[in-house]
Amino acid sequence: MVAFLRCIAVAIFAVIMFVFGCGYCLLSPRNPKHVFTFGRYFGAMSKIFGIKLDLRLPEDAYKRGQHIYIANHQNNWDLFTVSSAVTPNVVTVGKKSLLWMPFFGQLYYLTGNILIDRANRSKAKGTIDQVVDSMKKSNLSVWMFPEGTRSRGRGLLPFKTGAFHAAIGAKTPIIPIVCSSTSHLKLNKWDNGHIIVEMLPPISIEGYGKEDVRKLANVCREQMVEKLEQLDAEVAELNSKK
Repeated sequence: MVAFLRCIAVAIFAVIMFVFGCGYCLLSPRNPKHVFTFGRYFGAMSKIFGIKLDLRLPEDAYKRGQHIYIANHQNNWDLFTVSSAVTPNVVTVGKKSLLWMPFFGQLYYLTGNILIDRANRSKAKGTIDQVVDSMKKSNLSVWMFPEGTRSRGRGLLPFKTGAFHAAIGAKTPIIPIVCSSTSHLKLNKWDNGHIIVEMLPPISIEGYGKEDVRKLANVCREQMVEKLEQLDAEVAELNSKK
C-alpha cells in the first residue's frame, strides 16, 4: 500500500515537473537558474519517500564563485537526495543518452544542463573543452559525477578524469559533495530513515598541471571515500535509535 501511494505521488509529481516544467522552461530555455529551482523541487520529494534528509551546506555555499562540483552517483534515489545540494549558477554534466528518456531527458536539457557523448572519447573531450570555454566566458559552475555511472551499492567507484581536466583548464577549485549510502532505501518502506548530504571544503587546483590530472582525481576521491565512511557510520547510529 505504501509503495502504491508513493507511485501515485510520483506520477502526479512527474506530470507537474516534466510536463508543466518543460512548458515553464520554454519561456527561457536552457537558463541555468532552472537547474537550482528544479533541484530544490526534486529534493523536497524526499519527504514523500520517508527520508529524513540532512543537508549540510556551509554558510557561504550560495555566495561562492566558480567551482567544479563533484558528487558520488549511486542510483535513481540521487534525484531526491543529492539534487538538494545544487546551488545557484550551477549546471550539471550528464550522458547524452539522457535526452531520450521520456519527459526527464527533455526537462534535463531545457533546464540548461550539458550532455556529453561518453561513448565517443573525442566528442567527450571536445565537450569538456567547451565546458572550460563556457566557464571562462561566464560565472557558471559545473557539477559532474566523476564515477561516470551509478555505483549501485558498490561504494565509490574509480573516477574518470573529465571533471579534473575541466577544473585545471578553467583554473577553478573543486568542491566535493558526498551523499551517504542509499542502497537500503525501499519504495514500500514507510520510514526510510536518515540520509546525509554534505558539501566538503574546496580543494585547490593550485600546483596541478595537465599531467597531474590523475593525481588530483585521487586526492579528491580519497577525501570523498573517507567522508562517505563517516556519514554511513553516523547514519547507521541515527537509524539504530529509531
